[in-house]
Amino acid sequence: MTACAERLSSANRVLVIGCSGGGKSTLAQALSPKLNLPYISMDRAFFWLPGWKLRERSQIRSMVADAVQEDRWIMDGTGHATLDLRLPRAEALIWIRLPRLLCLTRVVLRWIRYAGRSRPEMTEGCPEKIDLEFLRYIWNFEKKQARDIIDGLAKYGPDVPVFVLDSRGDADALLALLERRDTD
Repeated sequence: MTACAERLSSANRVLVIGCSGGGKSTLAQALSPKLNLPYISMDRAFFWLPGWKLRERSQIRSMVADAVQEDRWIMDGTGHATLDLRLPRAEALIWIRLPRLLCLTRVVLRWIRYAGRSRPEMTEGCPEKIDLEFLRYIWNFEKKQARDIIDGLAKYGPDVPVFVLDSRGDADALLALLERRDTD
């Protein structure tokens, strides 16, 4: 975690990716003030319109392309279809890779917590929901999505440092290291 904390301390543009329920938004929001980087939620900023209406792909790509041109940001969201836009601009990538049962549990708990409401990192008018398709996506994430991420990293960000967090303890340790750095 020390290498990750050191790299993040000087990074101007950071991606936080991983499976739904892994804690991408929670970590990115906690890192944002510590690193003095504006937080961007891909779900809220690019993907969803009220009523769970997905923006058109061309509009998403255009918005992402504009956003990544900013000098400083921390962006959470996996969105492998836009890795070609985000990775070349990123200076560090945090990949949260928690066990799928933990991700599923966290999604269910999040659904209970935000029942009938939109969570803060989601577009207003998109109340928290769970359906079978979403649960399958989480269950199969490592099998189906990880390969696309690895391919995208090799193709669009071979020089971007990648830091894998595979437990909540890793995220807590990273935040603690950055906290100590702030108080030194």
